Amino acid sequence: MSDYYDAFEMSPVPAPGPDATPPEPFRGIYGMPAFVTIPTSDLAASVDFWTRGLGFFELFSIPGRVVHLRRWAFQDVLLVPAESVPEQAPAMSVSFACLLDQVDSLVEACRALRPDSVDGPRDTPWTTRDIAVITPENARIVFTAAKPFDPASQEARNLEAVGITPPGVGRGDNEEHA
Repeated sequence: MSDYYDAFEMSPVPAPGPDATPPEPFRGIYGMPAFVTIPTSDLAASVDFWTRGLGFFELFSIPGRVVHLRRWAFQDVLLVPAESVPEQAPAMSVSFACLLDQVDSLVEACRALRPDSVDGPRDTPWTTRDIAVITPENARIVFTAAKPFDPASQEARNLEAVGITPPGVGRGDNEEHA
């Protein structure tokens, strides 16, 4: 038996499908369960790229100290001043969810600001379409969009082989996990 269970009600990410709509920008203040801090040598240029290219908004800033950016709930980035940034992007990345119909516009917006900043899109064996973006700070940011689940697909068989089955397949009501 698998210990995995459907807990999508905890997430702001909508179920994949042709009618999926992104959540509204979330402007509430909450205890952040995770966030990314990115040093930048040009705070204004970084804010411009993250807002116009990646679709984040400025939640608040402390001039010269930090700019808190957010996209959806739990997609928080803190830009902080630094003397310099790495000359190239690290192998490590941070990923943010998006919708399939947002992938092309993210690619276009980022390439309009920095022509060589985007790699992809690429489809993954776990049913997502991903793009990797190198920001002005040389951070590697991945936007990942879930593709609609096809239970007859190879991806579904791959997931089932590791114990992940779609909601409603061979499971109860999840009461024991609530």
